[in-house]
Amino acid sequence: MNYETQISADAAEFVDDAASSRRRKIVIAVIVLLVVAALAWKIFGGKGGEATQDQAAQVPVVTVLSPGSSNVDRVVNATGSIAARREMPVAVVGEGGRVVSVLVEPGTWVGKGQVLAVIERSVQTQQIASLAAQVDVARADAKLAQAELDRAKALVERGFISKSTIDQRTATRDAANARVNVAIAQLQQQRAATARLDIRAPEAGLILTRAVEPGQVVSAGSGVLFRMAKGGEMEMMARVGESDMSRVSVGVPARVRPMGSAAEVEGHVWQVAPVIDPQTRQGMIRILLPRSNQIRPGGFASATIISGSGNAPLLPESAVQSDDKTSYVYIVNAQNKVERRNVTVGQVSDRGVSITAGITGRERIVATAGAFLNPGQTVKPELAKTAF
Repeated sequence: MNYETQISADAAEFVDDAASSRRRKIVIAVIVLLVVAALAWKIFGGKGGEATQDQAAQVPVVTVLSPGSSNVDRVVNATGSIAARREMPVAVVGEGGRVVSVLVEPGTWVGKGQVLAVIERSVQTQQIASLAAQVDVARADAKLAQAELDRAKALVERGFISKSTIDQRTATRDAANARVNVAIAQLQQQRAATARLDIRAPEAGLILTRAVEPGQVVSAGSGVLFRMAKGGEMEMMARVGESDMSRVSVGVPARVRPMGSAAEVEGHVWQVAPVIDPQTRQGMIRILLPRSNQIRPGGFASATIISGSGNAPLLPESAVQSDDKTSYVYIVNAQNKVERRNVTVGQVSDRGVSITAGITGRERIVATAGAFLNPGQTVKPELAKTAF
């Protein structure tokens, strides 16, 4: 009996050990499954989160602006050369001779009739003295002839001389007076010819060039000795395209910038050519400029002609792209996707680029980095904080 009881107790203890072993195995299996699940989540779920974050980080942030509409000038840009508006060549007008002195230099302002150069006149001075003496001789002869006529008139009343003698002496007196007039005319002619030896300014103006030096012998065939600008007025002869000619009229203001100078000179259009060059399809516009140290005849300059004003969107140059067909900008639509919009560019100035067609100014326009974007690309727009 005790033996059976001992066997039963051992069997029960064996059964309990087996059950405990199964429970431990189950717990270990659950723990292993949990560890595997955690590793799987870390490997696969974590990488998926990082991929989502990387994808979000790849969406570029772009600066956009809505420029609205600004008042901008409608201008015509042109280039050309500067010249005197009325250039006056000055040369020898008399018989010429050896130059004694030159009284002006290029850049000198002179008045009308002012002497520019003096020519030696010793021979002419002696000729003037000789002619003046001849005038005195003629006057003495005329005086003597008048006295003889007066005496003859007194004698004719007494019957000592005939009336024909009176006529003869009257003719002698008249001839003597005529010789006085001739001598005076010759003297005045010589004085005028001598005065023409002085090279004088025909009008008030600015001396541009000088081509004569003291000691030089000049004559009527010596060519131009001085060039001067009448009144000191200058002009720019600008060539513009045929399409721009219709936008420019006489009197509109213009700003001229000489080559190599940062200063601008204010002027206005005073002449618009009535014809177009059939070869170049360009026309000539002449811009009147005031006297200025910045303006030099023969120089090259650029001109900005103000042909009017109007309202248009104004963009920074970085916002406007171009290809071989047209100019365009990138806008960001309501879905934050990039769209290409073709535009027409107007005036380009220090303020920016005016757009005459293609946008209204209310769009969200990419201000920078447009060259790195593609149509349809998703971006994150950020409104510009300051004006360009």
